[in-house]
Amino acid sequence: EMKDGEWTVSIAMRGFAPLSQPVKVDASAAATVFELQMLPLAQVLAGSHPASAATVVAAAPVVVAEKKPAAANAPKVADAAAPPPAPPAAADADRSADGLLINGSESNAATSKYSIAPAFGTRRAGAKSLYTGSIGAQLNSSPFDARPYSITGLETPKADYSNFTGTATLGGPLKIPHLLRNGPNFFIGYQWIRNRDATTQSALVPTVAQRNGDLTGTLNAQGDQVTIVDPATGHPFTGIIPVSAQARALLKLYPLPNLQGNTQYNYQAQLLNNTHMDAMNLHLDKGFGRRDQLYGNFGFRSVRSDAASVFGFRDTTNTLGINAEAHWTHRFPHQFMTDIGYRFSRLRTEVQPYFANVANISGDAGITGNEQSPTNWGPPALSFSSGIAGLSDGVSAFNRNRTDQVSVSTDWTHRRHVVTFGGDFRRQENNILSQSNPRGAFGFTSAATQSAAAGTTGSDFADFLFGVPDTSTAAFGNADKYFRQSVYDLFIVDDWRVRPELTLNVGVRWDYGAPITELFGRLVNLDIANNFAAVQPVLGSSPTGPLTGTAYPTSLVRPDKKQFQPKLGLSWRPLPTSTLVVRAGYGIYVDTSVYLTMAQQMAQQSPLSTSLNVSNSPTCPLTLANGFVNCAGTTSNTFAVDPNFRVGSVQIWKLSAQQDLPGSMVLTATYLGSKGSHGPQEFLPNTYAPGGSTTCPLCPRGFVYRTSNGESIRNSGEVQLRRRLRSGLTATVDYVYAHSIDNDSTLGGTGYVSSSSSSTGTTAGEVVAQNWLDLNAERSRSSFDQRHLVKMTFQYTSGQGLHSGALWQGWRGAVLKRWVISGQLSAGSGLPQTPMYAAVVPGTGFSNTVRPNVTGVSINSGLAPGYHLNSNAFAVPAAGQWGTAGRYSIEGPSAFTWNSSIARVFKLREPLSLEVGADATNILNHKVFTGWNTVINSTTFGQPNPTTNGMRSLLINGRLRF
Repeated sequence: EMKDGEWTVSIAMRGFAPLSQPVKVDASAAATVFELQMLPLAQVLAGSHPASAATVVAAAPVVVAEKKPAAANAPKVADAAAPPPAPPAAADADRSADGLLINGSESNAATSKYSIAPAFGTRRAGAKSLYTGSIGAQLNSSPFDARPYSITGLETPKADYSNFTGTATLGGPLKIPHLLRNGPNFFIGYQWIRNRDATTQSALVPTVAQRNGDLTGTLNAQGDQVTIVDPATGHPFTGIIPVSAQARALLKLYPLPNLQGNTQYNYQAQLLNNTHMDAMNLHLDKGFGRRDQLYGNFGFRSVRSDAASVFGFRDTTNTLGINAEAHWTHRFPHQFMTDIGYRFSRLRTEVQPYFANVANISGDAGITGNEQSPTNWGPPALSFSSGIAGLSDGVSAFNRNRTDQVSVSTDWTHRRHVVTFGGDFRRQENNILSQSNPRGAFGFTSAATQSAAAGTTGSDFADFLFGVPDTSTAAFGNADKYFRQSVYDLFIVDDWRVRPELTLNVGVRWDYGAPITELFGRLVNLDIANNFAAVQPVLGSSPTGPLTGTAYPTSLVRPDKKQFQPKLGLSWRPLPTSTLVVRAGYGIYVDTSVYLTMAQQMAQQSPLSTSLNVSNSPTCPLTLANGFVNCAGTTSNTFAVDPNFRVGSVQIWKLSAQQDLPGSMVLTATYLGSKGSHGPQEFLPNTYAPGGSTTCPLCPRGFVYRTSNGESIRNSGEVQLRRRLRSGLTATVDYVYAHSIDNDSTLGGTGYVSSSSSSTGTTAGEVVAQNWLDLNAERSRSSFDQRHLVKMTFQYTSGQGLHSGALWQGWRGAVLKRWVISGQLSAGSGLPQTPMYAAVVPGTGFSNTVRPNVTGVSINSGLAPGYHLNSNAFAVPAAGQWGTAGRYSIEGPSAFTWNSSIARVFKLREPLSLEVGADATNILNHKVFTGWNTVINSTTFGQPNPTTNGMRSLLINGRLRF
């Protein structure tokens, strides 16, 4: 406590000039402002700066007070306002410009989000040991949590589960008696997690009567009794449907309904998932003289998990990752410093599906044509347009990925310039032992049992009972793949302090990620004639197009080396007497990660693999027993990429203004814009709308083609009001309005991965274009286009500041001071979703790329109880015509979260301290749906998806530091 009188406050902080300033403390004294002067970088790096008064974590200054002779009266602490911030570098445009605050706290930055708890990782003053460490634990158990939300209204008993996380750290100088006297400093941390989580999931499953072929009372999406035709004769069918042997065998995998009278979902179960993780990280650093330093890290992470599906299938996943890196830094004369580093990482992933090496479900059911080796035993995937739960299970995998990276970076300080330049080389290996779609997938849309001439509506489940799938996809063979890629970059950046009030950050970067090759040339693309009139496979082992005679590289995709990325940043204080700071920036960024998914698909194709993507037709009859066959008019390949595919890039520009306001408030307004070019686009060549006819019967179809002609644009405005830390309270309110539009298949380059169909329209319906001849119709809101977002955060530390209990004594001080309470609230509008009409695209295995027509009826009016979308807003497209509904034209559920926490550090006998706390997520126990069912011919259209966000949970934690 600082009593009344004259004091001298001395501040020594690494990187800043020492400060010693007299301070008068009495009832009439004004707040004192401390201004620290930053030292030149060269002086800091040369080690000629003064030593700090104590070792400090999170750049928190240490204040040492020496009392001058003066009268001492009542204790008093001064609340100092933050000084005007110095203009930061453009590269640090988002960093806080807070000044030094003297408010009686243990650490002036203790409540900052960038801080670490006081004395963590450092030796406390007065402690005898050179080593510091901690032991901590976090516990979450089912008695602490709210019951999982039930969409069906059925309150199932809450499962017994618990989550436990343990941590241990130790740091200090490494000394071994008689062996190592002056070793490196080390820090080692270990974490172990034992989690058992419970979720409630609902589904629509076939009833007992439906399993036996009795569809009496079964309604379609329009609420009418389903009527069907016999797929074999085309005549209307009445009575009990004969159930094929394959359908009967697969129905045994479905659970029986446990809910009666529910129009949404008739089955609900609690699923338990387990995750065990062990992770360790070791850091070493050692200085040699004044110019050289070695430092490095080693870490590993082992995760063992298993997850259950609504069918009771439990798949296991084991991953083991290792990371190691070493760096050498050397300070040359003339203000040069160079860092040379090497990094190695390896990740092994092993996935074992539920039926692997246990039961050959496909073979026992009489299904042929798919992969039936023991590691891939299991059922084929099933999807239904009506909303019946799709049958699926994981795919066996044993993947080993490795990365070796060498980096060089040099800093040169010259007058007002700090120039950084260097480069990196990274060699990546992806060794995969897995199939893309080994057991295949069947899709059912009611196409086999409906007939316009007979006036029948059809039923996707009736198609299944008859054993006639509407679509069939598969991709297997060539399981082992050895992908290789080299990635290069060069960069130079100049941080130029033009004037005290103006800083420029100018640079350029070149990135080149070579297209991925396979070690043995086992990649397949398509050599394509003009207008997709004909195609022929071309192999990476023999890269000459058999159809056009074109020479291809072994990657089958030509490199894109002209990826220069200029960057410019500015930080400017236009009025020397004002705290107004203007920041601006512009840059170009590229995505060199687009090649991996393309290589995975090119490696799983004919003639190296079995690959197909077909639909049922008179010329290509499909059955459950013999549905994995290639037919005339379709290719034996499912994927092709433009050999001149270009890497996508995005231009980003930003302008912000920050102004200090009274009451320790800071107002920041920001505009952010971006424009993407050469984004991925995917479409199905030579296809036509359902019910229509082709103009080119002999043209190939049934494959996805990827190009790089996509474009995107996004604009956003943000207003942020922040209260700097004062009297123990800091808070931020942030509002963002944004709008993003694109016609890309995806932003990020993942694209079409699986050939399987989906009843929800989420596997490929939002990726593959509806009409390959009208790609402009794909221009719409982006998948991440959240129009409104509000965030609020606060953190309060009790007993800080004159008016907040800093002078509390006795039991009040012991009980009420130093509690840290924080909260984070986020509320936003929903993400967009795409309306889908589950109809088969002729000649392909896709049933989820067709969109419905828009009727003009409001989608949010006239809603029945439990429904969130009006089915009358859409209609089935006319035969031979594509739907008029736009991609991502439905507003998804709004988002809302509110998390909070409380913590306190109890000082024990030196050097021990105990930190305890509790974290609550979704503290209001507010349900938030993850999305709507947007398939218009589904009986659950407009209803929520069967999962919600997590309900309220409480995590108790404690940490002992020494």
